[in-house]
Amino acid sequence: MTGQLVTTAYGQLQGEESGGVNVWRGIPFAAPPVGELRFRAPQPPEPWNAVREAKEFGPVSLQPVSTSGTRFGGSNPVYSEDCLYLNVWSPAAAQEDALPVMVWIHGGTFVTGAGSQPMFDGANMAASGRVVLVTVNYRLGPLGFMHLSPLGTGLGSNLGLLDQIAALEWVRENIAAFGGDPGNVTVFGESAGSMSIAALLAMPAAKGLFSRAIMESGAGQSLNGQQGEQIAAAFLAELGLQPGGDTQLLHTLPALQIMEAAGRMAYKLSGNSLSMYFQPVIEPLTLPVEPAQAVREGAASGIPLLIGTNLHEGNLFFREGQAGESFDRSLKSLELLMGIEDLSELTSDYSKTWEGQAEVLTDLFFWASSISFAEKQLDHAPVWMYRFDWTVTGHPLLEKAIHGAEILYVFNNLPLLKQYGLTVTPEMAGVAEAMQRAWTAFAHCGDPSAQELAWPQYTPEQRATLLFDQVSRVVNDPDGEKRRRIFEHYAG
Repeated sequence: MTGQLVTTAYGQLQGEESGGVNVWRGIPFAAPPVGELRFRAPQPPEPWNAVREAKEFGPVSLQPVSTSGTRFGGSNPVYSEDCLYLNVWSPAAAQEDALPVMVWIHGGTFVTGAGSQPMFDGANMAASGRVVLVTVNYRLGPLGFMHLSPLGTGLGSNLGLLDQIAALEWVRENIAAFGGDPGNVTVFGESAGSMSIAALLAMPAAKGLFSRAIMESGAGQSLNGQQGEQIAAAFLAELGLQPGGDTQLLHTLPALQIMEAAGRMAYKLSGNSLSMYFQPVIEPLTLPVEPAQAVREGAASGIPLLIGTNLHEGNLFFREGQAGESFDRSLKSLELLMGIEDLSELTSDYSKTWEGQAEVLTDLFFWASSISFAEKQLDHAPVWMYRFDWTVTGHPLLEKAIHGAEILYVFNNLPLLKQYGLTVTPEMAGVAEAMQRAWTAFAHCGDPSAQELAWPQYTPEQRATLLFDQVSRVVNDPDGEKRRRIFEHYAG
């Protein structure tokens, strides 16, 4: 059904309506970052005169093609450098007041994903939570996270983060036309999306663009400038270029050649080891201070934070029968990833098996870093902590609360569980309703407590944590003994 016609700063958009929700897909929020705009900060989109149809998703950022078919629901999206598009869902019923806005930043280790993935469909959240839901694309891999600003000539760094900021600026300027309140914006994201939010909390250019933040399974993660320059040099070498030489070829080489060079570079540096060569980098123009340090110093003062992890994050990456590294080699990879010199003493009690590797990744990279990040915000704004414990008994993948398992519940898009061979049960529906109710309550008033589920703030004294499970409940300092032992060694 034809949806609402809206007028933005760049032209009119015609959406469609279904199930009481208007949706506008494939809205350009920046100019295509191609040619001379490749490896440069995003620029405003060109205005248009005729009504623009906004019924199809835009292309997704260049990335490795999904081999499992689950990322895009079995469909085959268009992959393109011209990828800076966003999507908006808004309740179709007339609203007396402007609605809270929730902007989703997808994960995918900064190399995969898009705002158009079926699991991020915003219809249920918009309708049930009475919010305006926005999902965004941003540049990924070498095109979004290569540290090129030291080369000059307008080349940039943290371009994927600058894309996210451009999307938030578009929201501030245009979301009122879709029924949203530009003064009440909550950013939420998972994994690399959550790590992006950690960076946004620290970036001067993002200040004032959102008032609340939800971080799922990812805290502050970044490279220092020297690391970023070394990776960039290795990338340029794959292209036959020198850091001090002519970089004009960066704007004219085929995009596929850029992506292939980055893939070769990453494999030469790490093989199949756990690594993230494309991620935020500390540099003076965009991200001058490491995110956790910036938050400790008050960069995100006044921004309430909801943050948490899943009980078995690491079991997505380490599973029985899956080829992988030895425990010691895996530990070295984690040390490099986290920038910690020696984790051997801290991990001496873990079993030297794939289960031990999964537990170490869960505890240190995800759980401890999230607690540490939360603690740094406590002096500057209220914080709430959660843990997603829900599992599906006997399922080969979801019998653990793995990394990313909570997303379908937050968006309440449970029918997509059929791609994992599952039928939605009342218990699953209950978990989804509880999570979505909490997330949207937080967007409305900055407190995730609901009438049916009181949720105290996180404090150093009580460490109240809401465990989402068949019976969701608040537990003070879950696994407190393990937490204390970790933090005796690990200061985050």
